[in-house]
Amino acid sequence: MRLAITSTGPSLEDAVDEHFGRARYILIVDTKTGLVDPIDNHDNLNAAQGAGINAAQLVADRGAEWVLTGHAGPKAFAALQKAHIRVAAVGSGSGRSALDRFRRGELPAIAESDVESHWG
Repeated sequence: MRLAITSTGPSLEDAVDEHFGRARYILIVDTKTGLVDPIDNHDNLNAAQGAGINAAQLVADRGAEWVLTGHAGPKAFAALQKAHIRVAAVGSGSGRSALDRFRRGELPAIAESDVESHWG
């Protein structure tokens, strides 16, 4: 399975970024092989709008089935749902701790966006 973890840096040792669309990095993790592909999300980080939708497309294009993040706004959440990607709200900790918690079944999918839109 492939999943995406929002991160403040390029490794699993870095903290989970609380933002989905404007995360500094998105780590694509292959849970079978353990390989981590860090994606610099600089373009979305600085986008005037559409960051969440663009990030959702990015993780869908990489074949992710789950996103582990701090929060997902309503537009991003809708785009992820449309792509059949489930979202788990991680809270704090490193990417590795989020991955470990996911593997233990401690991070269920959320049913709806857990933050308001950034644009009203």
